[in-house]
Amino acid sequence: MSAVPAPTAPSTPLDGPAGGAFTLIFTTLPALLRLTCGLAGAAVALTVRTPPVRVPLLVAAVVVLTAWSFWYAAHALRRGFRPALVLGDVALTTATCLLVPHLVAPEVLPGEGSWVAVLASTTVINAQATAPPRWSLPAGLLVTAGYAAGASWAGQGGEARAHAATLLVQAGCAALMTSVMRRRIGRADRAFADYQRLTREAVAARTARQVERQQNRDLHDTVLGTLTMVGLGAVREGSPALRDRCAADLRTLTDPTDQADPATTADPATAADAATAPTTADAARVATTADAVTVPTTADATDGSRADRPTVALDHRLRAVLDRLPDLPVAASLPPCRVPTAVADALAASVRATLSNVVRHAPGARVTLRLTGAPTAVVVEVTDDGPGFDPGTVPAHRYGLRESVRGRTEAVGGRVTVHSRPGSGTRIRLEWPRAG
Repeated sequence: MSAVPAPTAPSTPLDGPAGGAFTLIFTTLPALLRLTCGLAGAAVALTVRTPPVRVPLLVAAVVVLTAWSFWYAAHALRRGFRPALVLGDVALTTATCLLVPHLVAPEVLPGEGSWVAVLASTTVINAQATAPPRWSLPAGLLVTAGYAAGASWAGQGGEARAHAATLLVQAGCAALMTSVMRRRIGRADRAFADYQRLTREAVAARTARQVERQQNRDLHDTVLGTLTMVGLGAVREGSPALRDRCAADLRTLTDPTDQADPATTADPATAADAATAPTTADAARVATTADAVTVPTTADATDGSRADRPTVALDHRLRAVLDRLPDLPVAASLPPCRVPTAVADALAASVRATLSNVVRHAPGARVTLRLTGAPTAVVVEVTDDGPGFDPGTVPAHRYGLRESVRGRTEAVGGRVTVHSRPGSGTRIRLEWPRAG
């Protein structure tokens, strides 16, 4: 039964980069457009003051509109567009349009080029870009009606009709464009959010499976291995090594956080190194923390060329494995060799599982253990002259060679090669390539 908790849903919000970019663009551009229109309109408005323009009213309107342009831009850039801001802009522009007879000289009104006409167009376009269609379209119609009424009162019926039509087209096109963009961007963000969610769930599930496999390996190599060797009589009764191993196995069963490698606890030279090895509990915490979309790669975990990667003596770890099996004679060649801690843990555990298989399936066989530490790779070979077997006929449910040896070694970036055939003994080669 698995002791690994099920992956949990991510607790942090998922990113929406497309929506964020849309909001940034459709906040910055309308704010700057309104500000530049207000400043340019103020300068143009004050250049033509011929009757029937009421200069005091014109000056007051220019002051109010200029101040509003600054406040509008600052508020939008700082807090974003709120309904009150859009409504205030529409109301102020509509009032200005109704005062066209008193603010714009008749000779500059035709041609849709007056400062009030530009102000109306700016407000209509901004409303579509900053408010949903159910509010922006009525706002555009209100500004259009205000301009048409003001121009008509000024005796410019042609201008009223022409620019009213222009405002309607501007409102419709801007509303259509922003509506399509909002839908497309919303769809893109939903797809990206689904991708993030699925990726995080996959990372959590994969990590949980890795931890479960590690737990199963530990149980197979400690408790089940010990019971099997006792049943086969491979360990002498009352052996201190048996007592030590049983104590370590009991810790594995009763305290999952106490995962000290039995291959290292008997060797004082490597006890400090063993304390730095990652535990199953550490990996379980990773499995339930799906906030990080990325996880360390195998190369990250085993790169021995990195100066910040702690290394340990693999030869000490392998000697400790042999010390745990005093009743199994092994001819060992173990020159000094240092590798990252995780690699040493994996290779030592794989060798222990391999030797346990020799005890179970080839009792009395002559066994050799050879370590080679080359600049490009570390190689560990376990050879026995036992009855051998056909690797292709090993049932899929058999756990020892598949997980305890091959799975452990491959988890740290290594590879396993098995050479065996019935009647010809067995040679298992564990190889871990050093980073270039």
